[in-house]
Amino acid sequence: MNISSVNNFVDGKFSDSSSNKLDVWSPINGKKISEVNLSNADELDKIVSSAQNAFKSWSQIVLKDRAKIFYKFRDLLQKNIDDLAEAIREENGKTIVEARAEVMNGIELAEFASSMPQIINDEIQVVSKGVECRSSHYPLGVVGSITPFNFPIMVPLWTILNSIVLGNTMILKPSEKTPLGATLIAKLLTEAGLPNGVFNIINGDKNIVEAMCNHKSIKALTFVGSTKVAKIVYRSATASLKRCISLGGAKNHLILLPDAHEDMAANDIINSMSGCAGQRCMAASAMVAVGDTQSIIEKICEKALTVIPGKNLGAVISKESKSRIEKYISDAEKAGAKVLVDGRGVIVEGKEDGYYVGPTVIDYAKPDMAIAKEEVFGPVLVIIRTNDIDEAIAIENSSNYGNASSVYTQNGNLSDYVTERVSAGMVGVNIGVPVPKEPFSFGGWNDSRFGAGDITGKSSIYFWTKLKKRTTKWNPEAKKDWMT
Repeated sequence: MNISSVNNFVDGKFSDSSSNKLDVWSPINGKKISEVNLSNADELDKIVSSAQNAFKSWSQIVLKDRAKIFYKFRDLLQKNIDDLAEAIREENGKTIVEARAEVMNGIELAEFASSMPQIINDEIQVVSKGVECRSSHYPLGVVGSITPFNFPIMVPLWTILNSIVLGNTMILKPSEKTPLGATLIAKLLTEAGLPNGVFNIINGDKNIVEAMCNHKSIKALTFVGSTKVAKIVYRSATASLKRCISLGGAKNHLILLPDAHEDMAANDIINSMSGCAGQRCMAASAMVAVGDTQSIIEKICEKALTVIPGKNLGAVISKESKSRIEKYISDAEKAGAKVLVDGRGVIVEGKEDGYYVGPTVIDYAKPDMAIAKEEVFGPVLVIIRTNDIDEAIAIENSSNYGNASSVYTQNGNLSDYVTERVSAGMVGVNIGVPVPKEPFSFGGWNDSRFGAGDITGKSSIYFWTKLKKRTTKWNPEAKKDWMT
């Protein structure tokens, strides 16, 4: 993909910034692929003004007519899936299979947005003789979304589509590490017929994040990224009296019971650990093995050896990430853990300057080790052993995070026992990536999410809109106030 410079998108046009530029590097080969604007607060003001002007007319369009645009957008995503997937691969480092899967998820999101007229309806009820109450959804105005590098198409579409179809205008701040996907989204939305100013892009670094948090005309803000930054964004955004949902990191635990189906569990656990090079908040990063699970662990290692960097395992996002992940592995080994499958020092032929970490399985870790507690964000599975299911649950619940958890068993009672007791917002049974599909909402608990509600699925309707309640009486013959 050839985009020499990634510019802001304002009022339906790409506009160069007068600010500084930041180089964009491909994780695949370590080569520069583009450069991106580092915008300033003045540029944000201009974009907010454009979005405010567009809101006046966009919010007045009937929901059904707004949704028609997303029918077209869905078809355009499908038509351009190869170009979109290639952009993801180049700027993020995913395999082409993973990149296409990300676009397919985006298509599902567009389908959900298109169906919003069938989902959202006024609530009407006769509450007393001759008295009717009605509750209606109204858009908020200009809203913002700050998205991460690991899903440069899918996560922006989490927020763009639902917020816009509900009548808001959107300002997106994509990750400065992966800005190409947002550019393609803007082009396709324009081609689908979205009016100018309804969707806008501002590129930048933490300075723009701070400016968006503090801007009084941005009525709602979402963030997806690390827990450290998620906390800062949430505090700052709410301090300026705007709505905010801020999604943070994760340390997802898989609880492996001895009766688990060996082949299914091994395949699924490694796929969960290594998919997207482990750079997703739903990745299996810690496994608590309960009792005699040695044969399954051996199969897990066998499966891990079939995951080949540069073939069915993509790159991590940067040289710094590669070094950080490998340090976690080395530190765990020094602390007494046993490295069963070692992904350090990987060199991919023909991509010697790429940022690759091989699949890694570490056994006999202790719950208090850094690798067992902290988000590694790489293709690393750490195994903690215990003989007690309640201790396994306690290990899971001792984590500050609460994004996802899964249990592997063929016993329905035990699956219910675990899923009811783990402190996580998304739980799975014999599934390593328990991501809910629309209309269900994505979101974790504890330090994995800050704010009320969700930014996807049906729950997002209440985040992106405000309710107006109207009470009407047409019965003068009653000759009384209905409240008395």
